[in-house]
Amino acid sequence: MAVHSAQLGKPETTQSVQGAVPRHVAIIMDGNGRWAQQRNLPRLEGHSAGISNVRPIIEHFVEYKVKYLTLYAFSTENWNRPEEEVNGLIQFLASAIQRETKSLHERGVRLRHLGRLDRLPKDVQASIQEAVELTKSNDVITVCLAFDYGGRAEILQAVQRIVRKGVDPDSIDEALLSRYLYTDGIPDPDLIIRTAGEMRLSNFLIWQSAYSEYYFTSKPWPDFDSEEIRKSLLAYSQRQRRFGGIGV
Repeated sequence: MAVHSAQLGKPETTQSVQGAVPRHVAIIMDGNGRWAQQRNLPRLEGHSAGISNVRPIIEHFVEYKVKYLTLYAFSTENWNRPEEEVNGLIQFLASAIQRETKSLHERGVRLRHLGRLDRLPKDVQASIQEAVELTKSNDVITVCLAFDYGGRAEILQAVQRIVRKGVDPDSIDEALLSRYLYTDGIPDPDLIIRTAGEMRLSNFLIWQSAYSEYYFTSKPWPDFDSEEIRKSLLAYSQRQRRFGGIGV
């Protein structure tokens, strides 16, 4: 869905947030199923509404000049959901990539995939790889889609790759391990947002979130909007990040 400047709130919206704006925002997009159930709709209708909300949210964060946005769309544990729901989620992903990639590319959006590709259908794998390749040189904002992603699995796979490389154990440090993660080349998230009222990470960016700030909202993902973005960025701007040191 195209988002016009009036919907984005124009400059006065961004100016209402004083202070630092995070370079990297990561979102746990929770509550699609509950959103649908509250409306007596099938759970897949909630996921469809959630997918439709991705494009406007990207546009809003571009307005605030956020440079990296990571969206947690499907976890390694989500395979345990009913087969119909899992297949529907995968098809929604495939359709969204095919529908949106060209337009996002024209707007300077770079797409990255975080997670495993090998468990997805071959055509979906190809669509993701083509979208990543097409947009790789864009620099307005980098949008990372975490699909079939798990933080523990990411760290485990990084360690396995390091071992296979025969790296000297004494040379392994945080910087080296970070290069073997899915997020290689992407700064750690400054702000992590979770929708729908839950207050946990759910295996999301475990390594990268060591010093992230958190913002929790009761709104389910399909209802997450420009006002919630403003509130989250305002809350972030009022916090003092010490990174283990002493504040001024």
